[in-house]
Amino acid sequence: MALMDFIKKQFIDIIQWTETGDGTLAWRFPMAEMEIQHGASLTVRESQMAVFVNEGQVADVFGPGMYKLSTQTLPILTYLKNWDKLFESPFKSDVYFFSTRQQVDQKWGTPQPITIRDKDFGAVRLRAFGNYAFRIADPKLFHTEISGTRESYTVAEVDGQLRGLVLQNISNAIASSGLPFLDLAANQIAFANALAQELQPAFAKIGLLLEAMTVQNVSLPEELQKILDQKIGMGMVGNDMGKFMQYQTAQAIPKFAEGAAGGGGGSGIAGDAMGLGAGVALGQVLAQNLAAGLQGHTAGAAAAAAQAAQAAGVRPDDVMATLEKLGELKTKGILTQEEFDAKKAELLKKLV
Repeated sequence: MALMDFIKKQFIDIIQWTETGDGTLAWRFPMAEMEIQHGASLTVRESQMAVFVNEGQVADVFGPGMYKLSTQTLPILTYLKNWDKLFESPFKSDVYFFSTRQQVDQKWGTPQPITIRDKDFGAVRLRAFGNYAFRIADPKLFHTEISGTRESYTVAEVDGQLRGLVLQNISNAIASSGLPFLDLAANQIAFANALAQELQPAFAKIGLLLEAMTVQNVSLPEELQKILDQKIGMGMVGNDMGKFMQYQTAQAIPKFAEGAAGGGGGSGIAGDAMGLGAGVALGQVLAQNLAAGLQGHTAGAAAAAAQAAQAAGVRPDDVMATLEKLGELKTKGILTQEEFDAKKAELLKKLV
């Protein structure tokens, strides 16, 4: 009896794979020196596929289900081994299981800014990142191209290759999307769809199916981000140049306040306070001149020029407004009494 048990243990009658964790794409059934019993049971669970390999040649491929191994269920292996229809002896073959589950939340990103060509700005650099999901669609192709004869093959081992494929196709995806470079950040779904279309053939070549692709962020270079901010500002004021100049001036006011609060010398602070009112007036005059030029109104241009001449002089109202501003700075302790008196005397001389 013991001898019969020993003999039975030399043959495999149940072949199956119970996954113990995530991240394994391929797993080789441990054969050692044992042979597969004729009529053995092969169990392939949902989200799995099994591949029989004979001396390096891929033979039969099995989807989910339970199979009794024989010459009828192993036609390719039968051909490779030249079995006859009545063959019922134990046999040797490597058996590989593949997980066909989606491998989700795979990260991709540009470790360094990449250079792409844009029709409006020429060569520009950007950063982008997101995630994607894939699954094994053709285990036979994946075995021959990627996993090979290893005991197991994981997602981590193929991650670097897939990230490289994403980075290689970003430029083509931007070109095929037809999106202007400045609109990429606001059209991430369209960008992701174009990138997925570029990647599908590359994934298919190694037996994979790209299930999803997302772009979570596109970072523009600093100089182009400034252009984008100005474009947004123009849109806020309806492309009216006068209003846009007022918008720009309003954006600059906090910077004057920050400069005053930060110190840097009494004369510089006072100069900023004086320049603020003049800067606002000058900005409005420039806006009116530009608007008049664009609209072709000669009368408007003459009026704007008159205002510019008036702004170039020193009006009592402007001096009083500046003195009030300087007084506020002195009250807050930003200006000393000596600095205030010196600037006050300088302003009053201009009225003489």
